[in-house]
Amino acid sequence: MESTSSHNIVRCKSGNTLIAETQMLISEEPLSIRVENTPYAVVMRTPGDERFLAAGFCLAEGLVDRVEDFAAIGYCEQMDPNVIAVTLTPQRREKVSDLLARRGYISQTSCGICGKELVKDLIQNMVPSTDTTRIDLAALLERINDDRMQDYQDLYRKTNSAHGAVLFSRDLAVMGLGEDVGRHNALDKAIGQALLENRLPQTVAAVLSSRVSYELVQKCARAGIGTIVSMSRPTALAVDLGGRMNMTLACISKEGDLLIFSGRERLVESG
Repeated sequence: MESTSSHNIVRCKSGNTLIAETQMLISEEPLSIRVENTPYAVVMRTPGDERFLAAGFCLAEGLVDRVEDFAAIGYCEQMDPNVIAVTLTPQRREKVSDLLARRGYISQTSCGICGKELVKDLIQNMVPSTDTTRIDLAALLERINDDRMQDYQDLYRKTNSAHGAVLFSRDLAVMGLGEDVGRHNALDKAIGQALLENRLPQTVAAVLSSRVSYELVQKCARAGIGTIVSMSRPTALAVDLGGRMNMTLACISKEGDLLIFSGRERLVESG
């Protein structure tokens, strides 16, 4: 399945000139995530990196804590590109049996849930960050300026409509990349790649093309990522949750400044 497709359009210039041209549009398809041979969730996503997406999703939801909790993860037996099958180890399956039974369970890391009343419930399933990594501010900003960010976003360059997530190590090496029509999916893909390729322990920062809502803070907290930098402002609930989780939240302003909402101590000036 292709992540983009070409469409014929008509461009109107100066209000009176019509020009026929083609535009690349980002694809959107459903992905069914099956856990232990049972449908668990359906997400709308851009085709590609389905294993990474499912792995990141499972980590965020609490179904796994580490890559060793997976017995298998891949396409279903029919090799349907829109179905990913996840099998857990017997020990992990027993530990998360309540989640698998979905007894009163509502996904907390997908769209559609909001409100400060969630924070108390959310932090019961997360551990505040103990990461003391210091990140050089000047080097970080150089890595994520507009020109450099597009180096990580092939889909965005083609369609101008993809969300992106980039994970960095302490020395700002890339640990994971994700692009998708959905900002949650983009982060799941990046985290899932780092998880399956055993680079998550070295990951200290996530840079996101979108605004930061509480779900994205939760995903990073579950992944042990202490710093989030976004291209748009976080929500108030995200800042509240990030503060409680001892995380660093910052964003790039329209003027190009870095606005730090919590965790100032992790971002240090050169020299």
